[in-house]
Amino acid sequence: MPHPVRQHEPKWWKEAVVYEIYVSSFKDSNNDGIGDIPGVISKLDYLRDLGVDVLWISPHYQSPQVDMGYDISDYQQIHEPYGSMQDVDTLIEQTHARGMKIIFDLVINHTSDLHPWFQESRASLDSPKRDWYIWRPALYDATGKRCPPTNWRSNFGGPTWTWDEQTQQYYFHIYAPGQPDLNWENPECRRAIYDNAIRFWLEKGIDGFRVDTVNRYSKRMDFVDAPVTDPNDETQLAFQNFTNGPRIHEYIAEVRSVLADYDVFTVGELPNTPDVADVMPFISAREKQLDMVFNFDTVYLGQTPGDRFTLQTFSRADFKRELTKWQTVIQDTDAWTTVFLENHDQGRSVSRFASDNPAHRVQAAKMLALVLGTMTGTLYLYQGQEIGMVNAPPSYPVEDYKCIRSVNHYNKIHRQTGGDPVALSHALDALQKVARDHARVPMQWDDSANAGFCDAQTTPWMRVLDTYREINVANQVGRKGSVFEFWKNTIRFRKQHKDLLVYGRFQVIEQHEDLLVFVKEVADGKVSLTVANLSDEPRQWTLPPSLPGLKRSNLVLSTGNAQELQQSQLTAFEGRVYVSDSP
Repeated sequence: MPHPVRQHEPKWWKEAVVYEIYVSSFKDSNNDGIGDIPGVISKLDYLRDLGVDVLWISPHYQSPQVDMGYDISDYQQIHEPYGSMQDVDTLIEQTHARGMKIIFDLVINHTSDLHPWFQESRASLDSPKRDWYIWRPALYDATGKRCPPTNWRSNFGGPTWTWDEQTQQYYFHIYAPGQPDLNWENPECRRAIYDNAIRFWLEKGIDGFRVDTVNRYSKRMDFVDAPVTDPNDETQLAFQNFTNGPRIHEYIAEVRSVLADYDVFTVGELPNTPDVADVMPFISAREKQLDMVFNFDTVYLGQTPGDRFTLQTFSRADFKRELTKWQTVIQDTDAWTTVFLENHDQGRSVSRFASDNPAHRVQAAKMLALVLGTMTGTLYLYQGQEIGMVNAPPSYPVEDYKCIRSVNHYNKIHRQTGGDPVALSHALDALQKVARDHARVPMQWDDSANAGFCDAQTTPWMRVLDTYREINVANQVGRKGSVFEFWKNTIRFRKQHKDLLVYGRFQVIEQHEDLLVFVKEVADGKVSLTVANLSDEPRQWTLPPSLPGLKRSNLVLSTGNAQELQQSQLTAFEGRVYVSDSP
């Protein structure tokens, strides 16, 4: 393997470990059943001890909570159950006091339908803010039946158009009817977004944004029907018509110019964009748009494009290909990437990509931590990932799924099949695998009632998983061999070898299909080797003959008890990392 020249300019946000907090489910400080900002503040020392550098806070703004805060009714007010503006100011201050940074969710593709801007927009056809949202007249079929302007399906199911009786027009929404899309074609609207949602919070001292659904500001504004791919439904998959539209890079460059006066970073959510050529303009340093994006190729495995609940099988080869894809793509470019397997929209990685069988769960969670911790890019963790939280079990009743997407899907199947038990069983099985609810259950702090999220007398907003008795923070902090302590050690190791693990050149070594083996190398010849068994069976591996420097290597990180480089058998879900001696 030739010695490479480092391509990437060092930046603090490239080396950071980012931890996402879903406020409503993290920690309830006042026992009303809902997590809150004071609850987050109470756990800052825990996060610092883990090794976290940056907190990413899910939407905490005023909201009717149609989509758990991603429907904002006031960008400059706090959702009342979460606390006050003073609480948020304290959170920013106390995070910085501990040497950590903090970023907020930036949700500016749409607002709540209760936002004053939309209320004014829908007041009349000649409202000054009418054009701040997307309105269109009805169409009529041959029988005179009123129809939406297009057959496009929303991301939450149903049409992307909702009829407004008062003004006798439809308004457009990619997501729920309570989340009308802002019209980015209107420059006055864009300026208001920049002042209200961006500059306001930057002036309060936050360190950047996770930019929600960043590639959907620009739509195909001729509003042509999508091809009919589902003849049993009046609406059709249409994400290609409202994703990566013709002015998207113009808009994002404009957002970047607003950020230019601040030392901040941005990470964009980039759905439905699998092609490298389409992603690169967003993340190339030369283009000055976003610092990095979440590409969802890995976490979308097994899901039909545009329909997450229509599941397909995927192999370990598929997992390895998608997980490592961006490692090789960026290394000869000026672009940067993210390393993640979980967030507030995904099922738990142990359940999805390894095993939540009690016999393997701990080892599997540690193996995934080892793999992620040795990959190039900015590392992101989601709350509970550091203790190996898992999906709700198959016995979890449909009534306990709260996410609008889950509820809409199950109700759709019930409606389409007349309540057919087999179809509903399949629908529930899909929810158990990939519903967003799995990430949104309360954080498991200890083995007391309600997992220490709130007190025993309080009913949490969402059911606590029964696994809290075995999987919880108190049971793992300071306990040798726990998932938490392994994550903590992995993060420490990553920072100690950041030249190699954060920035190093990446190469996959092909071995058994159940093994993920890759090398990292930097210009001075220092090399690391990561070996991971993705299966629940023992697997043999061999030291690549192309790495003679590893003959003098030390085993520096292991999920098991291996002591020697030459030990050729990996147990179920075992992972190891070797680093060569200094040249």
